[in-house]
Amino acid sequence: MSKTFQFGEDVDGYTIRVLNEREIRAAAGLLFLLMFISILIVVFNNDFTMLKHAIVLFMVDFIIRVFINPKFAPTLIMGRLIVRNQVPEYVGARQKKFAWKIGIALAVIMFVLMIVVNSFSPITGIICLICLVFLFFESAFGICLGCKFYPLFFKDKVQYCPGEVCDVKDRQDIQKTSWAQILIVLVFIVFTVLLVYFFNDIFSVPPFDLFGLEEAAGEAQ
Repeated sequence: MSKTFQFGEDVDGYTIRVLNEREIRAAAGLLFLLMFISILIVVFNNDFTMLKHAIVLFMVDFIIRVFINPKFAPTLIMGRLIVRNQVPEYVGARQKKFAWKIGIALAVIMFVLMIVVNSFSPITGIICLICLVFLFFESAFGICLGCKFYPLFFKDKVQYCPGEVCDVKDRQDIQKTSWAQILIVLVFIVFTVLLVYFFNDIFSVPPFDLFGLEEAAGEAQ
């Protein structure tokens, strides 16, 4: 029973229970894709059906993670299958549990407002944006934004963070960024703004069907 209802895994060489960051990032990517598509459907079609389904799935998945066991959460199982050939990257379970509790809180608010009350408002929009940002940072950069709040509520030292960011150490040469590289990024941002400003009208012209496939399909019908 204790093995069923526990948070994190006991791994040799680690003093606390840990989780595999690689499967967590994969699961975050899956949830991000689900939520992003659902929100796009709302924006372009004003159809909230898929988003409501996504909210329920998100909430159930996180409840299983926190209150039963992460290894039984559907998205984490799928994430484990996706990265099964990769070497695990172990991270502390404590801060992840705290971050996922934040996820549950956001999901419950969305569930009440959008499904029980069947409403939308700036509150639901902001929560959707927060969820997307959290999931994107986790999946794309391996940065757990929810974990950043853990030290504000708990005095124990955070251990085994992704990329060993908990440990104070000098950056290696390959990690250092020069002023020239920063200048390149700034120039690229300015280039992007100018590109949109000067070419937006040209780029907004719909492309034509080069091979006439759409017209041929219409005639066939």
